[in-house]
Amino acid sequence: MERFKEEIPRYMVKHQVRPGLTGWAQVNGYRGDTSITKRIEHDLYYIENWTLGFDFKILFLTIFKGFINKNAY
Repeated sequence: MERFKEEIPRYMVKHQVRPGLTGWAQVNGYRGDTSITKRIEHDLYYIENWTLGFDFKILFLTIFKGFINKNAY
């Protein structure tokens, strides 16, 4: 975590929000062994643009992509 704090601007902002079951980064393909920078960018976008509608969109995409995308896990 210390390395990320130094390398990725605003990294610690994401720790102000409790983690959930899914997220904006995950429904956009950034999970597992993917770019930490891209995951943080998506997490920060979610934090800065949160609405209840955005949460519903993420839930819908989680379900939709989970059934359609064969690479989902």
